[in-house]
Amino acid sequence: MDIFLTILVVISLLFTILSIIRNDNWAFRIFDYPRLQKFVFSFLCLLLLFIFFKNTLYYYILIVLVLINILYIGYLIFPFTFFAKKQVLNASSVKDEDTLSIMIANVYQDNTNYSGCLNQIKSANPDIVLLIETNKYWEENTNELSENFAYCKKVPQENTYGMLLYSKYELLNLEVKYLVEDDIPSIHTFIKLKNGVDVRLFAVHPTPPVPNENIRSTERDKELLLVADMAEKCKDPVIVFGDLNDVAWSYTTKLFLKMSGLLDPRKGRGFYNSFHAHYFFMRFPLDHAFISKHFKLVSMKRCKNFNSDHFPIYIKLQYDKNAILQQESMEKDADDVKLANEKKSKI
Repeated sequence: MDIFLTILVVISLLFTILSIIRNDNWAFRIFDYPRLQKFVFSFLCLLLLFIFFKNTLYYYILIVLVLINILYIGYLIFPFTFFAKKQVLNASSVKDEDTLSIMIANVYQDNTNYSGCLNQIKSANPDIVLLIETNKYWEENTNELSENFAYCKKVPQENTYGMLLYSKYELLNLEVKYLVEDDIPSIHTFIKLKNGVDVRLFAVHPTPPVPNENIRSTERDKELLLVADMAEKCKDPVIVFGDLNDVAWSYTTKLFLKMSGLLDPRKGRGFYNSFHAHYFFMRFPLDHAFISKHFKLVSMKRCKNFNSDHFPIYIKLQYDKNAILQQESMEKDADDVKLANEKKSKI
């Protein structure tokens, strides 16, 4: 039993240590994802140590190591619990002309439950819909969305990186850009709210650091940081949304938020895990909507799955001219700027 417990403790510590190492290889970055799972695993290790406790120095050392691991992981996930301070304030006295609602849905390209997807969109009734992993079949089978969404930009692709953007607001100065990789698009556009305020939108879906996609996170990180630069320079309200293939608590997401000046509405509210829809014990928040300080949150929810490997995420925001003075973004320092510049210079 001593050997078994030691192995469990070493595994729990190793998973944490590997995620701390700032190496772009997938073998390190993949451990960014299961933070809640690592917390539970470490807690189970601690429980077993107490159950089979022996009054020896060795066991005391194991217990202390596991406790340190639990405290460290808990510190990292605490901002995404209900006990933490909300980074985005709740909206009050909601006015229709000031609101904007968005639904993000990674449909899973091989999924054929088109009607299920359409039903979820109809139920949520968002102002903007971003469908990700969409090919020609998904384009053809969701065309009826044009009945309720007067404006759209379709970038269907067969490589699981296609996008369909539907909007009830006119898409202004619209561009499809391939910021890092020639076959990975992002959609950049403005919309004008009913109150006349211009909002800058960036719809993104960078590649994940996994062996069958990219063996490193370099491309993903570079794309996100390039978008962060554009968001930071924009004086209008900004929303960056999509499947970012990174979890909300990773150091790369923190770097993105620092460099962009955007806020995460999850903080203080919960994880809103969007992937993997079919395995409850392996779920992470991969689908995001990061927003500028001009917005407050009306509501946010995870919608029902329609046979995809992702749950759709719905978010409703309210533009508030006073919000920018009431909310704080993460501050960047010289080390953050240096790291971001290094990442943007790679490839």
